Amino acid sequence: AVEKFEEEGFLVIENFWGSEKVSEAKNSISEVIKFSDLNESQTIFSTKQSKQANDEYFLTSGDKVRIFWEETAFENDFVNTNDKSKLINKIGHAIHDLVPSFEKLSYDTKIGDICKDLGMKKPLISQSMYIFKQPKIGSEVRPHQDGTFLYTEPQSVIGFWWALDDCREENGCLWVVKGSHKEGVKQRFKRCGDVNSGCEFVPKENIVWDISAAEKLAVSAGTLVILHNAVVHFSKHNASSKSRHAYSIHVTDGADGVEYLSDNWLQREDGFHPIE
Repeated sequence: AVEKFEEEGFLVIENFWGSEKVSEAKNSISEVIKFSDLNESQTIFSTKQSKQANDEYFLTSGDKVRIFWEETAFENDFVNTNDKSKLINKIGHAIHDLVPSFEKLSYDTKIGDICKDLGMKKPLISQSMYIFKQPKIGSEVRPHQDGTFLYTEPQSVIGFWWALDDCREENGCLWVVKGSHKEGVKQRFKRCGDVNSGCEFVPKENIVWDISAAEKLAVSAGTLVILHNAVVHFSKHNASSKSRHAYSIHVTDGADGVEYLSDNWLQREDGFHPIE
């Protein structure tokens, strides 16, 4: 499996979570929503417009549980929408530390062992996200590399992505460009200064990725997809009537000689915690 990851840039492990853990994740996020103030913020999350890049609510979410809305959430009458939860894009970025059930799921020694098998010495969970990919309105996630956003020197981030629904092309499954990681991380997303200065991509030019050979990952609920820091991946708009929930964590190496840069968009004063 290690050789396959190094050669292709990703791994797919079916049935990593059984139906009980999938249900636990879904039920737990429902509880989070139930006790959240859905009127607290109108920050949308978009990989097309990066409006959140200059948004303090987004930039200070590294140690909090915060709600981010779909691009189209406020185009209609948001105030009078009966079920605002159907307009949520994702919840992040410290669910793994602040919601007990996700803490248990995330700090699983099996995940730590996988990280070590893939070359990490001290796996630290940097962020977590519950992604909704809502029916009809779930927006696309453009082609990207995780190392752009959680940049370490040398590069170390590994993405762990669990399908919580059956994922097919029609409801916005993941696509991965096999072998694309061999070209390295092409761009950084970093803070310009303090939290009020926003963020920028370096270099600024949009990268046009060759996704002609992208592979569709049609996977069942409970499947784990492991992503190399430089592998190009994306998902399309969910035009179906089915949701495509997923849970994701990103793990960086806290070993001596690996630096998590101080101008990365995501910062935590209390630091990241290891998977023991």
